[in-house]
Amino acid sequence: MPSVVKINVLTVPTEQREVLEQRFASRAGAVESSDGFEWFELLRPVEGTDQYLVYTRWRSEQDFQAWMEGPMKAAHQGGGQGGGGERPKPAASASTVWSFEVVQQASPKKA
Repeated sequence: MPSVVKINVLTVPTEQREVLEQRFASRAGAVESSDGFEWFELLRPVEGTDQYLVYTRWRSEQDFQAWMEGPMKAAHQGGGQGGGGERPKPAASASTVWSFEVVQQASPKKA
């Protein structure tokens, strides 16, 4: 069964870029220990767009959904940070998720 790729496309105003990157840098890391998780990358736009790409690869759609309903949901509900304070304003002004199945892949050849 092929891996599943999820790309979250985040529209981030210029003044919020540093905030977004700091939030990802300080995240708890729950995704890395989630069952079925294979890869994560935060991709910063270089030119011509204000959209960041959050790339994750999963063993299956079921593994992704389990993470969405468990660790991801808890993390985005402000579970325990600051104790009862307001949730910080989102750094992104819009978000879209693209879904793909991996049909081909390659890695560097060993010398």
